[in-house]
Amino acid sequence: MEQQVVAYLKEKESEMVEVLKGLVEIESPSHDKEAVDQVGEQVQLLYKKYVGGSIQKFDNEHFGDHFRCEFGEGDEQILILAHMDTVWPKGTLEELPFRIDGDKLYGPGSFDMKGGIVQGLFAVNALKTLNVPSKTKVVMLFTSDEEIGSESSRDLIEAEAKKSKYVLVLESAAASTQGKLKTSRKGVGMFTIKVQGRAAHSGIEPEKGISAIEELARQTIYLHDLTDFEKGTTLNVGLVKGGSASNVVAAEAEAELDLRVKNNTEFERVIPLIQGLTPTKEDLTVEVTGGINRPVMEKTPEINTMFETAKDIAKEYLGFELEDQASGGGSDGSFAAQFAPTLDGLGPVGDGAHASNEHLLISQMPVRSALVALLIARLANE
Repeated sequence: MEQQVVAYLKEKESEMVEVLKGLVEIESPSHDKEAVDQVGEQVQLLYKKYVGGSIQKFDNEHFGDHFRCEFGEGDEQILILAHMDTVWPKGTLEELPFRIDGDKLYGPGSFDMKGGIVQGLFAVNALKTLNVPSKTKVVMLFTSDEEIGSESSRDLIEAEAKKSKYVLVLESAAASTQGKLKTSRKGVGMFTIKVQGRAAHSGIEPEKGISAIEELARQTIYLHDLTDFEKGTTLNVGLVKGGSASNVVAAEAEAELDLRVKNNTEFERVIPLIQGLTPTKEDLTVEVTGGINRPVMEKTPEINTMFETAKDIAKEYLGFELEDQASGGGSDGSFAAQFAPTLDGLGPVGDGAHASNEHLLISQMPVRSALVALLIARLANE
């Protein structure tokens, strides 16, 4: 059976490329509901064509709709997660069009993660076409807002994870030609810091002003000093705005803070320090809002067992040594891992997520699709 799956998917390589081209050329920035829904419509058509089974739509007022697709039978389920949105604004295709250069396929969203959607669909298609026996149904959940924090899809993801025996995430593999899987992820905190000072003319009576920008600069230095690379904890003020004119002492300033930690102990240590920011001068106010955006995904014994299974499949049937690594980025796998063993990074092999050189390796598409298919088959029949 295993060799049949591998051979079948290798024959589908050019078809995978054509299907992916169709998805990449429908731009789908997270905040554009109409655009993401266009990709959603195409994904539904592809699911009906290649897999069949039931499709349940979850209407979404502000973001694209989500879809739950179910194939097979059984009291238990294996959950496959994929997102349809990208970070790229409409019009990007004019500057970064879909193109192929040797083994590299370029295009916005190709690596993160429309390639993963295609590989996942073809993996389940192989299981169906070849009548691979399974004691467990497969649920594919396609969401629309992963790139902006999964605000509208988190509850759905967690509800499905609670019902699942295992979770497989079609996010891109770690950026390299080795395509390492992701068995742990840092937790993510997102905070907004607002400072209120007092305006004054910077030339005539600067002493009457209290600069919110100066205060924010002091707070930024303090926050960055909380970074501890040995513990894997990083704080980064990455977006700052404030003031009204160069000749006015700034009355207001605001910053966006990104926090990453390896374990929940660090959340417990650092978050109170962020939330407890106090002004360094009188007549200033500092307000902090926000919190944990994605929990820590820790490499549990169950996740390690899943990885070892995938590693054995890769070595025995696909001819390569599969490796894993921790990731500093967040994904919906972080939500799922709180409720079921979760293996992440099962999508494309390539590089350039969120960057102008975003691409995947065409030759690896059938290989990774086969890895997913064989992993489903192994886990479904345990």
